[in-house]
Amino acid sequence: MSRFPDRSGAALLVINVQNAVVEGAWHREETIRNINALVEKARSSAAAVIWVQHSSEHLKIDSQGWKIVPELKPLKSEPIVRKRFRSSFEETELDSILEKLGVGHLYISGAQTNNCVRHTTHAALERGYDVTLVKDAHTTSDTKWGSSVLQASAIISEQNRACSDYELPGRKCDIAATSEVIL
Repeated sequence: MSRFPDRSGAALLVINVQNAVVEGAWHREETIRNINALVEKARSSAAAVIWVQHSSEHLKIDSQGWKIVPELKPLKSEPIVRKRFRSSFEETELDSILEKLGVGHLYISGAQTNNCVRHTTHAALERGYDVTLVKDAHTTSDTKWGSSVLQASAIISEQNRACSDYELPGRKCDIAATSEVIL
């Protein structure tokens, strides 16, 4: 149903599962186990796996904090997209990679739910992709907002709720658990 009728392929995006990004994240180990399960499902079905790494003033390229967590092992054949903005599409080659691979449906996992996962999900929908947010394969940390602390579990639940049965003309977003995902 995406806006790309000539693209029947699917891809798993693994966003920012980097040492410094997920350090102290809510259910870190469980989330990484679920992402590993998704990666294996994608690889066994020949769906693309695309890795995304964020860099910033505080997350320097090639620093220990910038590296993908050791529990996840990208293959040399799998694209790695480097980004500087919350959206994995902004000033990156992600769109052209997806076009070359014939991808019209994205399965999204990673961190941080309230930043890069959220912005990449919306950017994908706005560009015409169908999206499945894997509801137990994204995480974040508690976040201070003014004098309040937003709990990571509430942020994740809200993002899952917002993506459930969300439609735009010609494309949709929904959620699924890792165990439900068929790539």
